[in-house]
Amino acid sequence: MLDYLFWIYLANAALLITHEIDSAYWKEWELFRLPGGPGGFLLIHIPLVFAVLWGAAELRAGTAAGLWISLLVGLGGVFAFCIHMLFIARGREEFRAPVSIAILVGTLALSLAQTALSVLLLAA
Repeated sequence: MLDYLFWIYLANAALLITHEIDSAYWKEWELFRLPGGPGGFLLIHIPLVFAVLWGAAELRAGTAAGLWISLLVGLGGVFAFCIHMLFIARGREEFRAPVSIAILVGTLALSLAQTALSVLLLAA
């Protein structure tokens, strides 16, 4: 089951990172009122991307840290989907492109599977 989780994690990480590229296009720092503009937005992603990549390495090694990071990444993907759908429901124009929505929907599906598998493996 750990092997399945690893590949789900990688697929989800690819979608989440692609979503963050899309977020730069939509100027997400304005949507969330983040300080620092584009430069600040880029800088906060350095530790985030590092953590996601480190989590993949830890998960492949079968460590508890990898499972915990997997759980956090999965929950983060669910949160990303929910918050962006909330903004869309409130009439925001960002992330309405079909590819943006497809990435978010794919992220939700993979995040739910990743979260469930992470919980199962942590409980074992």
